[in-house]
Amino acid sequence: MIESGITSKGQTTVPKLVREALGLESGDRVRYVIDDQEVRMLPVRPIGRLFGVLRHCGPPVTIDEMEQAVARGAVDQ
Repeated sequence: MIESGITSKGQTTVPKLVREALGLESGDRVRYVIDDQEVRMLPVRPIGRLFGVLRHCGPPVTIDEMEQAVARGAVDQ
């Protein structure tokens, strides 16, 4: 079990093992979810961190080609 203290201002230090488990870095934000008597702390991921997550291994495609693919997919559904 990991613990940390709370200051008179209501502040606490997130222990290193918790920061590592959540992938938190200095300046990151967290969200607290309260459910009955349990609180979960979740990392808030800025959109900038998503850059490069999705990779396309084929040749580049145009916007028109993308729109045609979406239209074909919509008809198939």
